[in-house]
Amino acid sequence: MKRNIVIATIAAAALVGGGTATALAVTGDDDAGVKQSSVRVADDDRTDDRDDRDGDGTDRAEDRDGTDDRAENAAEAKAAKVTAADAITAALKSVRGTAVSAELDDEGSSLVWDVDVLTQGGNRHSVQVDPGNGKVLGSHADTADDADDAADDSRARAALKDASVTAAEAAEAAAAKGTVVSVDLDDDRAAGWEAETTGADGTERDWTVDLRTAKVTADASAPDTDTDTDTDD
Repeated sequence: MKRNIVIATIAAAALVGGGTATALAVTGDDDAGVKQSSVRVADDDRTDDRDDRDGDGTDRAEDRDGTDDRAENAAEAKAAKVTAADAITAALKSVRGTAVSAELDDEGSSLVWDVDVLTQGGNRHSVQVDPGNGKVLGSHADTADDADDAADDSRARAALKDASVTAAEAAEAAAAKGTVVSVDLDDDRAAGWEAETTGADGTERDWTVDLRTAKVTADASAPDTDTDTDTDD
């Protein structure tokens, strides 16, 4: 359901040795000036190119067992000091409305929480939150471009009409399963919150959080899910 929004531009400068330095610049209707994320992640493009001996676009470790992917996932989850729930709370202080998704995005060599908010006026805003300190970096108004976008927003509002569990509460519930890296309203199937977590070893899992009870169950549609299916004490 979440629409891809182009919200950032990357300025790069070549360094001695062929590396790059990048800065995340986020601007929007409510943002004056350029703000940067405080959280950086390693740029290993050169290593990937060097290790791609068979030319299929993956390095040797990924060909073998996905170790590099899991290591990257674990590193990004660890680098985000601000939780999904706290990022949502910060976003809603900046833009009034109802949060319908939050995702930890890798923008070049920077991490940022991207929180989608449906406002009372009917617009959708993307709010960027620094995962290092919880500060709002900027926001971008994302009005419905076509009938499909408008229908998405309408379904989201309908799904949330009788909901008692917010996006932040869903993120808190899913956090019992690992570090939450995304939470999104699933209004296409049986309405609920979809959450993705990253474990300490970098393994990703998908969960469904009930809109009324906050019960967490493994997402049956996901190929790899944990057999522990709820968080009831």
